[in-house]
Amino acid sequence: MKKFMRRFATHRGALAGLVILGLVVLMALFCSVWYEESPWAMVAEPLLAPLTDRTYPLGTDMLGRDLGAGLAHGARVSLLVGGASTLAAVVFGVLVGALAGFYGGRIDDLLMRCTEFFQSIPQLAMAVVLVAIFTPSLYSIVGAIASVSWPPVARLVRSEFLSLRQREFVQAARVIGQEPARIICTQILPNAMPPIIVTASLMIASAILTESSLSFLGLGDRNLMSWGFMIGAARTMLREAPLMSLLPGMAILLTVLAINLIGEGLNDALNPQLRKPGE
Repeated sequence: MKKFMRRFATHRGALAGLVILGLVVLMALFCSVWYEESPWAMVAEPLLAPLTDRTYPLGTDMLGRDLGAGLAHGARVSLLVGGASTLAAVVFGVLVGALAGFYGGRIDDLLMRCTEFFQSIPQLAMAVVLVAIFTPSLYSIVGAIASVSWPPVARLVRSEFLSLRQREFVQAARVIGQEPARIICTQILPNAMPPIIVTASLMIASAILTESSLSFLGLGDRNLMSWGFMIGAARTMLREAPLMSLLPGMAILLTVLAINLIGEGLNDALNPQLRKPGE
């Protein structure tokens, strides 16, 4: 663990991403404390310019809603959707990939054909259809993003299992009579975790972008403020108040960039091929 932390700390981009993501997480955690009123509440005159009122330093939108409150509450929605959908996609993808890679044969063929079917459909288009069918809500958005995100994980886990199941320690576990489920969970899966962790970190960024796209198209949860909704609502005010779109857009950009930088740092720290001699 100490070696991992030391290698991760040498990646300056990852440290910068960790700082940015930490600030976003703090904003999401304490948004209800900093902004007690609902982000949907009309609290001041419309189109209040930034830095003209100390109470609303980022200004207001065309309906008089506080842009600062919208950004803070939008951070909570983006991180929640990104984390929950990625967790669901990783769990399902690991299950499918582990079964396909461990057993092979007809099970492998069947599971991989299903995986290829989901990969043949554009992710955003499929997510839009699923959310529209089940009506826009936090649960349908998480489910839709998870449904289109698991195939890459399944293929990655399958390839890792195909490689690891031939190793000596796995063969020894078979010889002593360990059950397949125990071999998968205690012998193969722990050794396949590094690439899964890196992939999951990058999937969070993709999930945030997908959620923002859905909200921009009007398919977000109508009870929750999100960055994508803020951009979509402000698209008719680009000339009069460009900051209404610029602020949530920069929030999405910085958050996704931070997560990608952390993913690169994790890859450098966990990938044995990138380690220096003696580490």
